[in-house]
Amino acid sequence: MVRLTDLQLVKALREDSGRSHVELARIFGVTEAAIRKRIKKLQSEGVIKKFTIEVDIRKLGFEIHTLIGLDASPEKLIRVLEDLKCMDEVMSLYTSSGDHMILIECWFKNMDELSSFVKKLSSIDGVVKVCPAIILEKIK
Repeated sequence: MVRLTDLQLVKALREDSGRSHVELARIFGVTEAAIRKRIKKLQSEGVIKKFTIEVDIRKLGFEIHTLIGLDASPEKLIRVLEDLKCMDEVMSLYTSSGDHMILIECWFKNMDELSSFVKKLSSIDGVVKVCPAIILEKIK
């Protein structure tokens, strides 16, 4: 039996947010009501922002899972981000430090779709570099 802490509960939910309160209560050796209250508290404090799912993209017909690093001219960064937010291909969008200013997660049915999207990104006013990386396997 593991002592219930906010971090342990969050980790358990990140592993599988579909777990029932009863199952979580059993894992942590507390009541279902205690789990429910703790989750509501974490939501009200903004620790838990939303519950989500992990998808097997191949079962939806997608073969290519990519992270695309993108650099934009600093004066056009906000405009580029606004353009990217509207694109259906963009599953997740992040600003970042390090090698690229922007990171984009996308799914594609094939390499032709990825190639077309890279060309589309390159044509956006303010984009100076596009660096796609194909995810081979999720480890954790």
